[in-house]
Amino acid sequence: MNDNGKKLTLMSLILMIFTSVFGFTNITRAYFLMGYSAIPWYILSALTFFIPYAFMIAEFGAAFRKETGGIYSWMNKSVNSKYAFVVTFMWYTSYLIWMVNVSTGIWVPFTNLIFGKDMTSTFAFLGLTAPKVLAILAILWMLAITFLSSKGLDKIQKVTSVGGTFVALINAVLIVGAILVLIFNGFELAQPITATAFTTSPNAAYQTPLSIFSFLVFALFAYGGLEVVGGLVDKTENPEKTFPKGITLAAIIVAIGYSVGILCVGFFSNWSRDLSGDTINMANVAYLTVGNLGYYLGDSLNLSQGVCLQLAAWFSRFVGLSMFLALTGAFFTLIYSPIKQLIEGTPKQIWPKKLIKLDDNGMPVNAMWVQCFIVVIIIAITSFGGDTSSAFLNYLILMSNVAMTIPYIFIALAFIPFKKREDIERPFVIYKSKGAVLVATAVVVITITFANVFTIIQPILENRDYVSTIFQIAGPIVFTVIALVLFGRYERNYLRKQ
Repeated sequence: MNDNGKKLTLMSLILMIFTSVFGFTNITRAYFLMGYSAIPWYILSALTFFIPYAFMIAEFGAAFRKETGGIYSWMNKSVNSKYAFVVTFMWYTSYLIWMVNVSTGIWVPFTNLIFGKDMTSTFAFLGLTAPKVLAILAILWMLAITFLSSKGLDKIQKVTSVGGTFVALINAVLIVGAILVLIFNGFELAQPITATAFTTSPNAAYQTPLSIFSFLVFALFAYGGLEVVGGLVDKTENPEKTFPKGITLAAIIVAIGYSVGILCVGFFSNWSRDLSGDTINMANVAYLTVGNLGYYLGDSLNLSQGVCLQLAAWFSRFVGLSMFLALTGAFFTLIYSPIKQLIEGTPKQIWPKKLIKLDDNGMPVNAMWVQCFIVVIIIAITSFGGDTSSAFLNYLILMSNVAMTIPYIFIALAFIPFKKREDIERPFVIYKSKGAVLVATAVVVITITFANVFTIIQPILENRDYVSTIFQIAGPIVFTVIALVLFGRYERNYLRKQ
């Protein structure tokens, strides 16, 4: 395999992490749900989950820098192969559902870019309804992304670098624009900072302990996805130094970026004036908020209302462009890294020989196309199969909800036996004592366990929706059973013969 010139630099790695983890919409949605009081929850989530977990990922990656299998290799070397396979398989399947979801949803920011507002509900072509047209676009999207990403890591790196740059750029626009509005308005905040601003939400729906706990879960999951880049350690320049440095810098930037971004929204957005309307929801709040930034920037400069409205429209288009490119960058990373970790890390005897074959660029092309066709089939069935099939997609999303984050718990638990091993070279170490290892692991495991338990029981507590709870529990169980069946067959057909 020829990797010359295709290694990830520190900046490329940081931008790849940024596109995988950081979601600009998490800022605007957090402000919409909780106002300034979202900031302490984001800081708490960073301290109890994201930062300690990022340091674990950095230590794993630096120690196993020559391994190609990412999180599977880490858990296999630290615990055992069955543990590693079950967790990795569950983690991977949740990303399949993510692809189904995002390949359809990505057209919302695209239409905001073109038209200045979401037009997906008006899509109609040759007698097909909007959901069916979106499904066809999603299928074409999957085929195109798989084709391009299968051409090599350098193609993925270029797209994710553009996506990461625009994620950073939209945040720069938000922060700089908000500060300019603040200055031009004589340092008068649109949303005043009062004694209770950081403890009480202006949103009437977020006053009870139940609703506040649900927001904590939202804040925790805003930091998810860091382990995706674990499969890229062997593709990184000077991995023992570059990988932990990239993880550490990206984690700090993401954690600070969320809190600063939420604070800056309050510089130009008054919650009661701008976000209390019936037409504002989680889907459109990002476009409306950035559009408001454009309007109030013009207003603070005493421009005419017509010019202010034009600025609002262009700012909305810019957020559409940024989010479209950010999701595209994330898609390129997630269409390759999870399948790479599953195919290259796990025992080769589990899979058909053609599936694990790498091309001249070191890409698991056959596996990527199989993955593509699985996603395409799910999109086609759920979009063209009527109401029952549509409900099936909702159940699949519920099943992957918890399955996507449970692996964080098992990766963190694997950190304890990993640290006990004395035969591993460790070029990067954060946790230097047994006490620090145990405390960090306990904090991460307890935090994510709470988030998952609350996510599972929330439908029952809020709406007595037992079906959603059952499917969220069923997801990890079903994926675990499938993984155990695959691994059991491998044990019978290969390990016992050995």
